[in-house]
Amino acid sequence: MKKIIFLLLSIAFYNSLSAQEINIIPQPVSVKTGLSTEKFIIDKNTEIISNDSLSNSGLFLQSYIQKYYDLKLRINPNSTSRKNIIKLELVKRLLKDSNEYELISNHDQTMVYANSENGLFYGIQTLIQLLPEVKSASLQVPAVHITDYPRFEYRGMHLDVSRHFFDVDFVKQYIDYLALHKMNYFHWHLTDDHGWRIEIKKYPKLTEIGAWRNGSIIGLWPGKGNENIKYQVLPTAINITPKNAVIKTDGVKHGGFYTQEQIKEVVEYAAKRYVTIIPEIEMPAHSMAVLAAYPELGTEPNKKYAVAETWGMMNKYNNVLQASDTTFKFLENVLAEVMELFPSPYIHIGGDEASKVWWKQSAASQQIMKANGLKTESELQSYFIRRIEKFVNGKGKTIIGWNEILQGGLAPNAVVMSWQGEKGGIEAAKQNHKAIMTPEDKVYFNHSQFVKEDSLTAGKPSLLADVYNYEPIPAELSAEQAKYIWGGQGCLWSEYITNPAKVQYQLFPRLDALSEILWSPKEKRNYSDFQKRLKTQFKRYDLTGITYSKRYLEN
Repeated sequence: MKKIIFLLLSIAFYNSLSAQEINIIPQPVSVKTGLSTEKFIIDKNTEIISNDSLSNSGLFLQSYIQKYYDLKLRINPNSTSRKNIIKLELVKRLLKDSNEYELISNHDQTMVYANSENGLFYGIQTLIQLLPEVKSASLQVPAVHITDYPRFEYRGMHLDVSRHFFDVDFVKQYIDYLALHKMNYFHWHLTDDHGWRIEIKKYPKLTEIGAWRNGSIIGLWPGKGNENIKYQVLPTAINITPKNAVIKTDGVKHGGFYTQEQIKEVVEYAAKRYVTIIPEIEMPAHSMAVLAAYPELGTEPNKKYAVAETWGMMNKYNNVLQASDTTFKFLENVLAEVMELFPSPYIHIGGDEASKVWWKQSAASQQIMKANGLKTESELQSYFIRRIEKFVNGKGKTIIGWNEILQGGLAPNAVVMSWQGEKGGIEAAKQNHKAIMTPEDKVYFNHSQFVKEDSLTAGKPSLLADVYNYEPIPAELSAEQAKYIWGGQGCLWSEYITNPAKVQYQLFPRLDALSEILWSPKEKRNYSDFQKRLKTQFKRYDLTGITYSKRYLEN
């Protein structure tokens, strides 16, 4: 009897020890450990077996191991060996999800199976997290059997390159961050009041003029209560800014743009990581960079517009595009070039924060409303979005818009991205439209991540625990309505983010929390367990050179 008890205790101890070694984010659906006492050893003689159709996954793994462990493995599609191999294989057996994978590791080999190439790629990301967090001549992989697939179809992350421009190399690095966390959509915010970032050959002034501003605001936006804090809620109306406020800019020219060849390069790079890029071309508001280049498209065509140098102040400076035939022809030409560059079936057209005052005081706008039987400026906005949607749909694509596109009536096939809380997403789901949940108070990573932040940030704190505990499916939706919650997304606006290190600091580790929200089964989410696994993740950050706050290590 004592021998049996000892044996059971030994097995329990071994399983506990093995479980400690498995610190994967996002948490897989199923992890079985204790299958063997022996680990798989990756050394200079280890081969990756994968055929040509799986080269993205094999090459990614080969590149990662070479970059961070100085160990170059050979990819050998013709090998018949059954030992010291990493085998990547597509299988046709019925799995629960098209993105599902299985990872089985034992003394002789590590095998990753999937019924799709992107599923196989996700398996590689899990294998990477089974590797040591420090450089070693040989890499030990624990004996494990993992079965895994995502909870949500849409798992997105956003980057604003308008307020501050980031070069192609960093955008690629950003996409790698998403891939490592099994995210599959990159929302690229390419245009705004503060800079136009994509070459449009038919309209060269968009980049000659619209891609550059003459300065950027210094410090926080002045407002009551902002003087003694390090973060700030960005204003949405002029009346919250004191009349005697002194707004200073640095007078430093800022800008940049991506050529169409660079766009193609990034799109191809992302595709190899199974990340779909959704470009955003803002309209009808957030278009000051457009109006600086082509003032005839505004509600005050004789005015000399300028690319915005300050954030916020929507009602005073954020003019809108005129809903004229000239404007629509311009936008159709722009979107036609954009859609040629991005194979994504989705195009984000903005639609947020359009101040109606500009249309209200424009005689031409009022005439357009009258001619089309529109009673309010909200209906004019809906008319604007619907007309653009008809063009985009005609090209075989679907539009995504911020939740304000609900105003005046939702376009027939539009996807709603809900940022002002959950209300827009709930309303869209109830109308049987896909919705992406990205509430500002939870998943805007430009917000501070601590109550007292050491660096300049925008918005009230979005704490790591708050991000992790966010549930994308609102409780008030029925089971049928909940099916329209397509997934969720984090947003990173760059008002106060001027360099890659600050991007990393704001992104990590909240991206880890977001990835687990969107990938892992709801019932498996456990914040205390996540925090334990995060300690290992921080070591991976150190290995790969990612900047993050050391304050997390104090707990």
